[in-house]
Amino acid sequence: MPRSKVLPAELDPSARQLIEHLRRLKDHGELTMRQLAAKTGYSARSWERYLGGTTLPPGEAVEALARITGADPVPLFALHEVAAATWGSRRAGPAAPPRPTVPVRERQHQEGQQPERQQEQEQEQEQGQEQEQKQELEQEQQRERVREGRGEQGAEREEKQGQPIQPIRPTEPQAAAPASSIEPTPSPAPAPGRFPHIALTAGVVALTVAVLAAVLLMLRLDEDGAPAAVVVSPRTTTASPPPTYTCRITRVDGHWSAGINHGRNTEIFYGATGADVAEAQCLLRRAGISPGGIDGMFGPLTLRAVKAFQQRAGLVDDGMLGPRSWKALRG
Repeated sequence: MPRSKVLPAELDPSARQLIEHLRRLKDHGELTMRQLAAKTGYSARSWERYLGGTTLPPGEAVEALARITGADPVPLFALHEVAAATWGSRRAGPAAPPRPTVPVRERQHQEGQQPERQQEQEQEQEQGQEQEQKQELEQEQQRERVREGRGEQGAEREEKQGQPIQPIRPTEPQAAAPASSIEPTPSPAPAPGRFPHIALTAGVVALTVAVLAAVLLMLRLDEDGAPAAVVVSPRTTTASPPPTYTCRITRVDGHWSAGINHGRNTEIFYGATGADVAEAQCLLRRAGISPGGIDGMFGPLTLRAVKAFQQRAGLVDDGMLGPRSWKALRG
């Protein structure tokens, strides 16, 4: 575990005693800042300020740390009340003139600072409201574009309907032409809309006939020629099997080793996989606690075995293998 920073010299004795007690609980539980953030709901930077003496931890954070470490919260609450009452005057030097915000700050320290997770929830709500406003604005713009499109189409229809009808001019009578000069009346031309469809249909039929002819020709050539043997190489479609681990329990420099992860003491927890988990499973089996199979998967059976070993060794049974748990496993 990394060494804690030195507390500020101007820190009040009651606040110093509270923070030192919280540090001991953290070190005893082999907890890192990231683990504290995951288990208590307060960020790692907040715990750095709490345990560094720059910010008084709220009562909810003190209660959460006592709960996860199994400590009695009553003495911690008593220290927290005394530290909260004297936190405003913890720095040395002459007292500054009263400011209008001092009573508010003292009341906030006495009642406990607002948890940062509540502030994060408020920020998320504000972001959600901004996203909803953006969506409503986009929908309104889309509706306006649809209305504009409909208006343009209506205007085109009105222009077409409002065009004046061309009057029909009377044709002048023409003299009858002689029978020899009468030309045959040409046949009516096909409608302009049907001609592309007819041409497209004819093209599809021609392409189909050409493809069928090519296929028949290839079949004929295959029948005339000697049949060639086609060998298809088999392909394996099954998934690769999971890695297997073998426990080779030996004593190296006074410590037990299974010979899988080369003696590493990497911190592992529920859901982890790999050689480190298999090493821990072998050492748990050597200690007389069955973790199930040696498969390198930190599942429910391995979690139960780790907690049982930690209880037997007098450690905090949090189900995570840290430096102290590894040290106890390797004996």
